[in-house]
Amino acid sequence: MPNELIHETSPYLLQHAHNPVAWQPWSDQAFARAQEEDKLVFLSVGYSTCHWCHVMEHESFENDRIAEVMNHHFICVKVDREERPDIDATYMAYIQSTTGQGGWPMSVWLTPDGKPVYGGTYFPPEDRYGRPGFPRVCQELGRVWRDDRAAMKTSASRAMEQLRCEAEETKPLRGLPDAKVFGDFLDRCESTNDAKWGGFGGAPKFPRPVVIRALMQLSERFGRDGEDGKMAVEMSERTLRAMAAGGMHDHLGGGFHRYSVDRFWHVPHYEKMLYDQAQLAMAYLDGWQISGEPLFRKTTEGIFRYLLETLRDPGCAFHAAEDADSLPTAEAKEKREGAFWTWKAEEISALLTPRDAAIFCAAYGVAAEGNARPESDPHGELAGENTLFRAMRDEDLAAMFDSTESEIRESISASSVVLEKARMQRPPPHRDDKIVTAWNGLAIGALARGARLFGRSDLSAASNEAATFLKRELWDGQHLFRSHRGHRGNAEGFPADYVFLISGLIELHAVSPDAGWLIWAHDLQQKLDSKFWDAAVSGYVMRPMLAGETLMVIREDYDGAEPSPNHLAAENLLKLAVLLDEPEYTVRAEALLRAGSRTLETQSFAAPLLLAAMDLHERSVMKFQVPSDAAPEVLETLRNSYFPRAVFTPGSGHEVIVCEGVTCRMFP
Repeated sequence: MPNELIHETSPYLLQHAHNPVAWQPWSDQAFARAQEEDKLVFLSVGYSTCHWCHVMEHESFENDRIAEVMNHHFICVKVDREERPDIDATYMAYIQSTTGQGGWPMSVWLTPDGKPVYGGTYFPPEDRYGRPGFPRVCQELGRVWRDDRAAMKTSASRAMEQLRCEAEETKPLRGLPDAKVFGDFLDRCESTNDAKWGGFGGAPKFPRPVVIRALMQLSERFGRDGEDGKMAVEMSERTLRAMAAGGMHDHLGGGFHRYSVDRFWHVPHYEKMLYDQAQLAMAYLDGWQISGEPLFRKTTEGIFRYLLETLRDPGCAFHAAEDADSLPTAEAKEKREGAFWTWKAEEISALLTPRDAAIFCAAYGVAAEGNARPESDPHGELAGENTLFRAMRDEDLAAMFDSTESEIRESISASSVVLEKARMQRPPPHRDDKIVTAWNGLAIGALARGARLFGRSDLSAASNEAATFLKRELWDGQHLFRSHRGHRGNAEGFPADYVFLISGLIELHAVSPDAGWLIWAHDLQQKLDSKFWDAAVSGYVMRPMLAGETLMVIREDYDGAEPSPNHLAAENLLKLAVLLDEPEYTVRAEALLRAGSRTLETQSFAAPLLLAAMDLHERSVMKFQVPSDAAPEVLETLRNSYFPRAVFTPGSGHEVIVCEGVTCRMFP
């Protein structure tokens, strides 16, 4: 018999609908039931393409004996973190404060009024990995709730109060930070930069496009002929090249996996997320405009191909993600991480001519025994498997095979077509076909900018069609909604949904100025201001609710896998102030910058997007007024020139005019 999750639309919740656990979705009713039955709530938070979420489900939630323990002691609640980032953020703050780490699946035990008593991430089915076994934790918490409830409630109340105090702490607004923060950020990047392999820090390595893009913007600020500007460009371009060559990049189908488990960008966690594709496309577009490097354009176009051919929904918006795990063969019973993406050497040899196979294997580091380093594959899951990465350059391959570089490229291109076609015959990874408003906003912006820079009408059409879908299906004229799968989800949009979409619409206005996207961006900004602005913390906040009460006030201020809504909002506001001639938007942007002043002065590496917004405020937005009949050669120059502070809007006459503050001139 299915549990209550069978009525949900989230792929993650539906994955658990046939567990023997009596799961319920997050609701006031679930907590009221906990009160009535005098039980703790077990809250499990994850997402449908999460590897360790799959592991814990298989080990514990599909186990009848463990499910019996859970159902006896708790009311069990499942949450898709991608549908409810507010719930996720609330209890992740607790997990991080009590364990010093975070991640998914997130497991938290709560009192019937939503206060946390204990939590962690993944729990094994028995004691191992230095972690207590999940059934033992369940039994012990059930016992303590029965025998020492008063102490448990007191501890939970204290924990919740501490979280609220930390989240809602108001700090006096400071002045805008000193220009020293830009040099400090550059110094921090230099101190953590991997001078050989690119990226920042050691393994695991995450792409963090916000850092790369901030460095490229600073290169323009410092001047690329100067020492600081050169350093910024070198760090960003080295990272872009290394990622494009590495195994985190899908060399056959385009796009990028989530992160690299090693410092070489070689063995990835094979999950593919929409928000990564959108942000990396923007970073590679920056790199291409600065350098003109063909690799950067090719990599960007591969991302766009992946979006249009794989992640695009029939309704023309974009799906959330593809799973890391899949079945190695149609007959296999167990999924394996990377099964869809990796290759045995003999598979390649069987599909290609001997010469083409030799060239391809040399180019992409394919070895008979597999190419994962032992430290990148501690459990031996990739034994005999090869993750494609660019191991040799065309010129070196040409020398090795007594050929021309052109012939080498033709061979690799033809082989890639054959291998990709063969790969498509494999059991595909699970697709999370949920449409998340925020992530689609990022994709809309990347596609629109790609359309403008590459002169591609298909990208413009895709961006317009995705925005049209969101406006039709997820905006009711008063409220934006978070997600869609078959029909609109119940959760209203959060600050990230508004902010990321506004950012995308600003880019889309540049390629479709007569479609009304700037007007919609203005409407969304007004709703964002009225619904989410909290003057006490000078920022946009989430307020997760339970039984009519606010659990916590959450102000997101870290530029991680996704940008901070507050930091991107500062940039949006500065651009909208110029595009709409709305000076009050500059005032609100300044409030966000002042609120983040201490962060910029002490932890700028955590807030590169806010730093970029600070630069935008200091040097002002460049408004390009582009007439419809501008000279082709002028438009070509504009496309090939890097202007990180630019916005684009229709112009009159025949000349492109660029304005910075009160100063206007013809371009170029």
